[in-house]
Amino acid sequence: MTVSRSTPTPDRVLYLVSLFPCWSETFIVREIERFVERGVDVRILSLKPPSETLVQKRAGALMDRVIGPRHPLAELPTVLLEVLRHPIGVLVVAAQLLLGLWKQPAALGKSAIAVWRGLAALPAIRRFDPQWLHAHWATYPSTVAWALSKLTGVPFSFTAHAHDIFVEDQLVAPKLADAALAVTISRYNVRFLARWGAEQLGERLQVVHCGVDFAELPENLDARADDHLVTVGRLDPIKGFDTLIPALGLLKRRGVRFRCTVIGEGPQRRELEAQIAAEDVADRVALVGAKPQEAVRAALNDATVFVMPSVTTPEGNQDGIPVALMEAMATAGAVVSTQVSGIPELVHHERNGLVVPPGDARALADALQRLLGDEALRHRLGLAARALVAAEFDARHEADRLLAQIGVRCVAPEGLVHAR
Repeated sequence: MTVSRSTPTPDRVLYLVSLFPCWSETFIVREIERFVERGVDVRILSLKPPSETLVQKRAGALMDRVIGPRHPLAELPTVLLEVLRHPIGVLVVAAQLLLGLWKQPAALGKSAIAVWRGLAALPAIRRFDPQWLHAHWATYPSTVAWALSKLTGVPFSFTAHAHDIFVEDQLVAPKLADAALAVTISRYNVRFLARWGAEQLGERLQVVHCGVDFAELPENLDARADDHLVTVGRLDPIKGFDTLIPALGLLKRRGVRFRCTVIGEGPQRRELEAQIAAEDVADRVALVGAKPQEAVRAALNDATVFVMPSVTTPEGNQDGIPVALMEAMATAGAVVSTQVSGIPELVHHERNGLVVPPGDARALADALQRLLGDEALRHRLGLAARALVAAEFDARHEADRLLAQIGVRCVAPEGLVHAR
């Protein structure tokens, strides 16, 4: 479903996120931008104060829409007044949090803090008078959206992504039951959500992809290096970079010419640096840290092959569908990835990229070597990759689909639903 002149849309939507701006969540920025472009007034409730040193320009342009937390002591009078205003509602929320999360004390404590911040923001939210609440992630942001919906009567929805359902269960079942709309990013996730009864939601459960700004990713086939491997992602076990480094060691020992740029930062840096030294590829591999979006785009356009070696960790954590992988494909880049989560819904083996088993360094090396040595194959796969992203992963189209789904649920015959 897409937005048309006949599709109703809300006037005011409140987004709830853990942190805004967040360097790795450009997909949320694109979604909000599209809502604003469609005439929706958007505010953003950030549950954490700004903390990142690297802020994307497009996120910075939305900062005047952000409602952020204050010091807890400054929030105390507001929270007490809101508790007095909604005593039964707050008691119900607190009881459900306790019953649902008592076996997860850390999650319970953080949820209590998140709900506190939601209560503290209620005066500002009430002035904004949202007609819909939408949260990204099935953890703390959706907990606050769920709680605020109970207190105000404003309908809510949330988007489930990856770790928030693969390794967490923060009241997912009651959130699915109470949400006016539940969204997730892949068909794989729809099947995964069945453990919480999602199959009973019918049309209230929708797949809306995290898309890319296709218009800003022109096709690029010929102006690429002939030996440059690129990957983008947080230096985290789910990304499989500890499989990539041994694969690069294999390529070097086979005499394959290459250089590899790893864009991103995270807790695995020291481990990866040790691997790079052990595989003797320090002269070929650069861990360049987090970079602005412009630098990422430049690297994608230079890449001979983009590689995303995602894995599933022993705890069950895994990627959703990596946005960087979509961006590489949108530029008509040749890609190699793995059979993890929703990735095969984006990368179809031998049709628009190559897919290998996760954690298999030899298979990864073989695929990289094959693409590095075959320009015609890279071009064929790259063009097919761009076509698929245009059809199914354009951020503007996907945001339109989400807005349409919200619109048909938000608008009733007697008019739009308003906060009480």
